[in-house]
Amino acid sequence: MKITPILSAALVLALLSGLSACKKPEEAVGPAQKAGAAIDDAGAKVAAKLHEPIDKARQVGQQVQDAANETSDKIKEATDDAGKGIDKATEEVGKKVERAGEKIQESVKK
Repeated sequence: MKITPILSAALVLALLSGLSACKKPEEAVGPAQKAGAAIDDAGAKVAAKLHEPIDKARQVGQQVQDAANETSDKIKEATDDAGKGIDKATEEVGKKVERAGEKIQESVKK
């Protein structure tokens, strides 16, 4: 009766391999799920297309902001330079007025 355990083991192996071959996928994909996935994919593509111009607009906005900041810095530098020039001109005019006053006083003394 040694044939029975060998036959039993062979039968068990045959059943196990038969069951594993007939195994259903863990998640069966039906037509509704396929349609849902297609809608999700289409929505993602549309969202990506909509974000492209928004991203470009943000880039352009940042470039405009950077250019405005740079222009502002240049205007400030030019204003500072002009202020220094005005201060120097005022000082020179003051010296000339002082010299003219001294000349007037000298001419009065003579």
